[in-house]
Amino acid sequence: MNRDIPLYQRRRDPTGSELAGIPWLKLLSPDEHRNAAGHLTVADAQSGELVCRVGRPVTYWFGVIEGLLKMSTDSADGGTMTYAGLPPGGWFGEGTALKRESYRYNIQALRKSVVAGLPVDTFHWLLDHSIGFNRFVMNQLNERLGQFIAAREIDRMNNPDMRVARSLASLFNPVLYPGVGEVLRITQQELAYLVGLSRQRVNEALTALEAQRMIRVEYGGLRILDLAALRSRVLPPGQVASAHG
Repeated sequence: MNRDIPLYQRRRDPTGSELAGIPWLKLLSPDEHRNAAGHLTVADAQSGELVCRVGRPVTYWFGVIEGLLKMSTDSADGGTMTYAGLPPGGWFGEGTALKRESYRYNIQALRKSVVAGLPVDTFHWLLDHSIGFNRFVMNQLNERLGQFIAAREIDRMNNPDMRVARSLASLFNPVLYPGVGEVLRITQQELAYLVGLSRQRVNEALTALEAQRMIRVEYGGLRILDLAALRSRVLPPGQVASAHG
């Protein structure tokens, strides 16, 4: 595939199976479904390719059909703040689409991914006509707010095991990412990109979490065993002081 061709010029019509994996389509009336499905497009993003870029005006509301994306911004000191990983089933950018403003973050593919896009005008048409779609977007906004607050907390954590545990828990959010289920297809290197740690340190954290029966490392991914424990992962008493600096 020629990466010199912009992503939007590579868009195509979604297949039947791709449409079946879009969660909010099931909430629409037949007329609403026909209108939305008729405007949906998909594109194949390559690893490292940007789907959205800071400062670009919004044109689509995006979702992940296959693959894994990263939502992040670059700070003034040259660092990167990662807000979220975006696994299959996740839709993002509804706040930006609502306000029709420019993106304040970058969305980058961490591996070859299939990304769906709904034109922003169709997004607003659904808001004007569909109660089910409105409820879906409201739930998205509510969950996303909690996710961003958690991302700020994770960014301040000095304990790697806690960072990995909380970051994994956010990827298993059943509201934001209904396509994940109990198994997340992710490599240790991809997880390292999301949490801002080395692959070796992520491997050590995963080993510790597996020993505590919170997860099970499987070929090509991770199986969740105790989501509540991952979400509430706390430090042993002797490590509390170091975690807060």
